[in-house]
Amino acid sequence: MHHRLRAAVSQVVSVLGFVVISSALLVPSAHSSERKRAPTKKVATSATTSTKKAADSRRVATSSKVIDRSAKSRTRVTLAAVEPRATKAALAKAAIVPAKLSFGQMAGLHEVSDPLDLKSSVALVVDQDTHEVLLSKNDHAVLPIASLTKLMTGLLISQAHLPMDEPITITQDDVDTEKGSRSRLSVGTTLTRGELLHLALMSSENRAAHALGRTYPGGLSAFVALMNAKAKMIGMTDTRYVEPTGLSSQNQSSARDLATLVNVAHGDPLLRELSTSPSYEVAVGRKTLQFNNTNGLVKNPTWDIGLQKTGYISEAGRCLVMQAEIAGRKLIMVFLDSAGKFSRLADAERVRHWVESASSLGSGKKMLAKGGSTNG
Repeated sequence: MHHRLRAAVSQVVSVLGFVVISSALLVPSAHSSERKRAPTKKVATSATTSTKKAADSRRVATSSKVIDRSAKSRTRVTLAAVEPRATKAALAKAAIVPAKLSFGQMAGLHEVSDPLDLKSSVALVVDQDTHEVLLSKNDHAVLPIASLTKLMTGLLISQAHLPMDEPITITQDDVDTEKGSRSRLSVGTTLTRGELLHLALMSSENRAAHALGRTYPGGLSAFVALMNAKAKMIGMTDTRYVEPTGLSSQNQSSARDLATLVNVAHGDPLLRELSTSPSYEVAVGRKTLQFNNTNGLVKNPTWDIGLQKTGYISEAGRCLVMQAEIAGRKLIMVFLDSAGKFSRLADAERVRHWVESASSLGSGKKMLAKGGSTNG
């Protein structure tokens, strides 16, 4: 019995000594005199010699306090040295996980330069009346389009002339299982089709968009088939849809195709009104929920926006399409795979200032035609 107790105490003390020695090795080497006075070294010595004596509980407690005082920031490292398995787990948690690259980043599209130093890897600016391309950058690249998808969803719902006052209830089928995104429209919430369309276009509400497709005559599969048929009919040859929200990275298109969609959607008065609405309130039970536009430019008095839609998933980056009047010209702008939270809006501002500057200089179309046709 005594032999077992003595062996157990000896093992505890030797482990403690290893911990303290490991801690002492991490003490900064500022001056040798400071290292001599470092309490960790004294503890290491006393812990080593105590194996020959009795490792009473008082000394162990004192040693622990010294470790806490002298190496608080290094405790995890030294304890991890005792337990290699814990080390791997701790390092895994502490490791900085890099942001998921977008498809455009993986394809190297951001390496293509442009005259305005845009942060979007794909851009296209077209005169809506003359179809003149003012600026293009990777405009044929086919990429995920995120919630720009909802522009096609809204176009089909509007053109179907379904009753906008018909109540639609959010079900479990409308809950996002693709990205796990949140929504303030809980399962069981009932709103009208018109309200859901407003939220889908203005605040990019995913459950609203999914419910619109799910309740379309024929069901969700019929609606998605109609999305693709409509895209083909209006000349969107690079476009594919698999669902109505944009949460799937399989919803893909090009800037050229999206400019076509914006031009068609702009001809729908309801889409113009709902997509540019600054905010909207809906009654959910006893509560009133306010939703805001995902595009802050609609509240900017210096902008004259006729239609807009934003989008974001990690695979697509930040996306934006707009129809806006700038310096007397009706322009369609497409920005895909922007690399920052607000950079897509900043890119739109760059284009606006560029067009206004060219107009004020009297160079007009001649200057704009030099905007850059970098289609790398």
